[in-house]
Amino acid sequence: MVQLTIDGKQMEVPEGTTVLRAAQMAGIFIPTLCDHKELTPFGGCRLCVVEVEKWRVPVASCTLPASNGMVVRTNTEAVKKSRKFILSMLFSERNHFCPFCQVSGGDCELQNAAYHEDMTHWPIQPGWNKFVVDTSHPYFVLDNNRCILCRRCVRACGDMTGNFTLSVAERGAASVIVADIDVPLGESSCIKCGSCVQVCPTGALIDRTSAYQGQEEKLEEIQSVCVGCSVGCSTTLKVRNNRVVRIEGDWQGAVNHGVLCEHGRYHPMTESRKRVTAPQMRKNGKLEPVSWDEALEALADKFKPLAGKKKDGVAAIASTRLPAEALTMFKELFADKFKSNMVTSTEEGVPTAVVTNFAEKNGAFEGKLDFLRNADTILCIGANIHQSHMVAGFLVKRNLPKGAHLINIGPETGELDYLANTVLNNKPGSDLALIRGMEAIITKEGLGRSPLKLANADKFIEQAVEASGVSREQLTQAAQMLARSISPVIVFGKGITAQRDETIIEELHRLAVLVGAVDGERLGLISVKGEANSLTASLLGLDSAFKLNGEKAAFVAIGDDYASKSLVERVSKAPYLVVQASYESSLTEKADVVLPVTIWSEQEGHYINLDGRTQKAQRVVTPPEGVRDHAAIFGEVAMRMNMKVDADWQKAVEGRKSSVALN
Repeated sequence: MVQLTIDGKQMEVPEGTTVLRAAQMAGIFIPTLCDHKELTPFGGCRLCVVEVEKWRVPVASCTLPASNGMVVRTNTEAVKKSRKFILSMLFSERNHFCPFCQVSGGDCELQNAAYHEDMTHWPIQPGWNKFVVDTSHPYFVLDNNRCILCRRCVRACGDMTGNFTLSVAERGAASVIVADIDVPLGESSCIKCGSCVQVCPTGALIDRTSAYQGQEEKLEEIQSVCVGCSVGCSTTLKVRNNRVVRIEGDWQGAVNHGVLCEHGRYHPMTESRKRVTAPQMRKNGKLEPVSWDEALEALADKFKPLAGKKKDGVAAIASTRLPAEALTMFKELFADKFKSNMVTSTEEGVPTAVVTNFAEKNGAFEGKLDFLRNADTILCIGANIHQSHMVAGFLVKRNLPKGAHLINIGPETGELDYLANTVLNNKPGSDLALIRGMEAIITKEGLGRSPLKLANADKFIEQAVEASGVSREQLTQAAQMLARSISPVIVFGKGITAQRDETIIEELHRLAVLVGAVDGERLGLISVKGEANSLTASLLGLDSAFKLNGEKAAFVAIGDDYASKSLVERVSKAPYLVVQASYESSLTEKADVVLPVTIWSEQEGHYINLDGRTQKAQRVVTPPEGVRDHAAIFGEVAMRMNMKVDADWQKAVEGRKSSVALN
């Protein structure tokens, strides 16, 4: 620990803490612009200057490590004079015409800093630059005329997402933020995560979906969770007049620490599908609006003769985007009360069934995403996380410049291949042989950290080469890289789990133990699973393949999810089809009854992410009149069937062993 004094206040902080962070911990305000707690200290704007006793000149506190006996003053006349001069220079460099700026009036950190220093005018004439405004990006605009070159956006692109699209071109007053080799943002390598926009302190990066729709003080902030995939990123929803204006990453989020991807930040804001706002029934071959009472009564009349029948009953399938409460009610209603033989989820257990089956025999064996933060080697097999679970991909990518190694294995070329140290494009179905081949190489060369007996290592290596189509040299390189790492992590996805072969999971676990990825409390083996409540659905037993087997009716709770072409074809073969949906689709077109249901922002409930972390999504807007949430509809169906559904979702998910510890 280090002891220092700031503005007469003595304090003790951990070694390595900067003076700025020490002051913040003590509740002492120091103005900043280029600083951000999630970014590497930069010391570019110099607004955070302080005086240090016995030092000749003021120094930036954001990059100054605290030391024993240091005496710091943050608000002297000399410091105030320095800050005003710095702000004057910043205002003079670009065209900061506050009345015309989208973030003026409380949202601009530059403007707020000037007010804090009692500035009332610009003492230096602006430079009158006329930089071209880049409007090529679908989600945001880059205006270098309002940029202060704090490089927050550049650092966010690198530090937070590992993408390194943004950089600074030219020098001095001509310096500008550019994408790649100075190409339009819309044509660049930008992955559209929006992190740069969220960290920008001025109006240089403007969000298209929320611009000019209200200052921060006029927006209600609600903490929630993204339901785009099983990563479960924490979000801050900005709401006004019963409408979500903007989605931001929650800096306090345990999983994502403020980072979001395109699917979590922008896709929900650009939804264009047509809502279902009233119940519909098929009459004379055409869907027509009806009352809730008529729709539910017709449903009950059809379902009552089918209750309790396994073969000729009701097949039911629900989206894994539904909250845990709704999924549990769904399962109890159709599996327990209706005694239906076919009750599952839209993922049909593809990303989870084999993993949960292995866990039931062996207990929790998977770790948390946090292991990726400090991994020095990541083996990614059968998972295109850069596309399907982008924030998990960010955790991998931002480690690579620090010296981490990436081994990417899969039959198809993936987005992470160009960053990987080793890429093994194996033949489909050869994963088991390839994994055993890697184990054989590690064992043969004595690189394993735990004993593994293999009768004929060379035989396994030859089989791996023949089955996978990967050369022995490539296989050896990957195996050695993994075995020689200090903190390896193995990530796998649908490419592995879709094979529904528990032996592959067993072999992956054995490989993880062999190289030290799994060792005691260290569980560096992670499956990325599927949608938001993928793990919940599996723990509820909703992970079997969907197939009609003579059922007379089908009930599909799709919600605001998308129905695959395959699912639509299968369920449409049912003599009677009920669809619980938020949007019109090819699925609702096939239905005999359509029940309108809430979307992600209109419902609340719990989600268990791939980490086993339970989080609650909040209801932030009121749904259209006539639209009900999933649980309410399941309860109404049960009541009309004279069934009682009072599901305890927490107790229900504990009825099956999880592959990752629940918390």
